[in-house]
Amino acid sequence: MTTAGALSRPNYHHGDLRHALLAAGMELAREGGPDAVVLREATRRVGVSPNAAYRHFADRDALLSAVSDEALAMLATRIDALFDGIPAGTKEAVARAQLRAVGTGYVAFALDEPGLFRAAFFVPTNLETSSAASKSGPSGRSPLELLSVALDEFVASGIMPAARRPQAEFLAWSSVHGFALLCIDGPLRALPRDQADAVTQRVIDMVEAGFTA
Repeated sequence: MTTAGALSRPNYHHGDLRHALLAAGMELAREGGPDAVVLREATRRVGVSPNAAYRHFADRDALLSAVSDEALAMLATRIDALFDGIPAGTKEAVARAQLRAVGTGYVAFALDEPGLFRAAFFVPTNLETSSAASKSGPSGRSPLELLSVALDEFVASGIMPAARRPQAEFLAWSSVHGFALLCIDGPLRALPRDQADAVTQRVIDMVEAGFTA
């Protein structure tokens, strides 16, 4: 189908092809994870020729990278919403609630959107790009930055020694990410959701206890 013929489709508007292709890529990731994100299929869903897509995405990897960023932004948005719901309190109480918000939002996103969660972390990257605006929620922070905020507050409130702060993100991240993967791709796939949610809180308890002991 030609680009001109695609203009009548409701999911594509002239001048917004990149957004339409990204939306199609997100649908594909939601349905089948990163392996399902194929540029030709995205163009078919939008209703344009594959050649039309190359002005916006050089290849399949470029589309997948954009999908990964968008999925991370969705995760950050979920955590932001939990941050916004934290009531006023002592610095210690807020710090603990922020850490819990990050862990709870992280695993819940994996359980609710396993395809997007897989896509979010599929594209090889490094920590220099982990805080890019494309990976951020309304607060302007990426999931990793939101975790860093919580851990900085642990130190500021006095419940975690400053000596434990360096690279503490990696310890907390590994714990919740590992549990999330066990639930969506591992032997805990059949764990009922209420039990998975309960264990998530215990994982966060474990992380918190390790930082504050």
